[in-house]
Amino acid sequence: MTSTDRERWQRVKDQLRNQLGEDVFTSWFGRMELDAADNGTVRLSVPTRFLRTWIQAHYSEHVLAKWQAEDTTISRLELSVRSAAIRPPVVKPKPAEPATLSRELRDINGVETRASVPFMSVHEALGGSPLDPRLTFENFIVGRSNTLAHAAAKQVATSRRGEQLMFNPLYIHAAVGLGKTHLLQAITWAGNGADRKVLYLTAERFMYGFVSALKTQTTLAFKEAVRAIDVLVIDDLQFLQGRSTQAEFCHTLNTLIDAGRQVVIASDRPPADLESLDDRVRSRLAGGLVVEIGSLGEELRLEILKSRTAAARLYHPGFEVPAPVLAFIAKAVTHNGRDLEGAVNRLLAHNKLTGQPVTLEMAEREMRDLIRPAEPKRVRIEDIQRVVARQYNVSRADLLSSRRTANVVRPRQVAMYLAKILTLRSLPEIGRRFGGRDHTTVLHAVRKIEALAGNDTTLAEEIEGLKRQLQD
Repeated sequence: MTSTDRERWQRVKDQLRNQLGEDVFTSWFGRMELDAADNGTVRLSVPTRFLRTWIQAHYSEHVLAKWQAEDTTISRLELSVRSAAIRPPVVKPKPAEPATLSRELRDINGVETRASVPFMSVHEALGGSPLDPRLTFENFIVGRSNTLAHAAAKQVATSRRGEQLMFNPLYIHAAVGLGKTHLLQAITWAGNGADRKVLYLTAERFMYGFVSALKTQTTLAFKEAVRAIDVLVIDDLQFLQGRSTQAEFCHTLNTLIDAGRQVVIASDRPPADLESLDDRVRSRLAGGLVVEIGSLGEELRLEILKSRTAAARLYHPGFEVPAPVLAFIAKAVTHNGRDLEGAVNRLLAHNKLTGQPVTLEMAEREMRDLIRPAEPKRVRIEDIQRVVARQYNVSRADLLSSRRTANVVRPRQVAMYLAKILTLRSLPEIGRRFGGRDHTTVLHAVRKIEALAGNDTTLAEEIEGLKRQLQD
């Protein structure tokens, strides 16, 4: 490789940095190296298969065009994966350990962990779930409903090894499509260049890893590998199933937290509503910072649409969406952020495939199935207890207590009745949430209130009033 080739490569990198921005350049091209440029072919290499696949799919034409501007003889680009730097394991396997330890687990113990090692190679070696490069803090739109969750995630992402953890675990919950996964992957991406090992796993991937370790008799290596990381990020915890898997997760959670390692978890419901999990796990999760991401307001939906449209315009310069169209979609498509992204994709497809400009009439036609009727508000048992306690001038602690005075028993029965008809919780779960009562107690309360409300118009009106308060 000549000095001229190296100079050309430097100019190509400078152009990519200026065009894409420092963050994108560092993520995708910071570890790319020039191997050769001859016979009409430029040969580049990256440290991981993930980088090669993503660059080939999204940036190969950009890179080739920049090279052709520097050297008109170049007509082809080859991208390869160079071998990662591996050091021998610090601790040798015990003689009794099987020799069939998977490559994934060997890499966990064998990858060089200095800060100079590429972040993605560490994440891949740890067997982490795939990451979407679009899901970064830079692409996350902050609004009233997600400000606290974003700030907490940013705090976790910017912490360094050895610093005192502000809250642990961080638990983020929200309905589908409101940004939980975006924040969790943003935390993982922010580990790029940091001095910590960050691992992002879906609950399904955690289960698969543990079950595979059981089958290959490498559970000890699996446990040591997962518990050796600095930041464990678990997504979709509601899907964690199996008694042995949940027990292992509980032990992992306790081990990491007790060792001062950060744990970040996302789910579609708060810890108390994860009925399939052990009480000890729910208690440990609730002991950290629990943050809910609320529904997207119209103003936030509009900002998300503007951001997605601008991102699409980078690859399709002629794509324009008039402001009235964006305002219409922000007002009409209210369900979640994924529907908003789908709306932009539909506009883009219509514009590119038909060659027609985006208009309000076209948007109204294309968005018809995305405009959903408003869903009823999800009522929580905690909300029922709070509203009933206020209505009957008792405390929530009274409702959960063993007191059996008349001024407490009737409100408690009303609250149990409302929990049964306004939530999807089972009778045993409702009983547990009312001070650990048996499900037969809940069933008695439901039947009692049903019978009384059928004969007492005052009580029936009170219940209807409570239902309106909870559902509005």
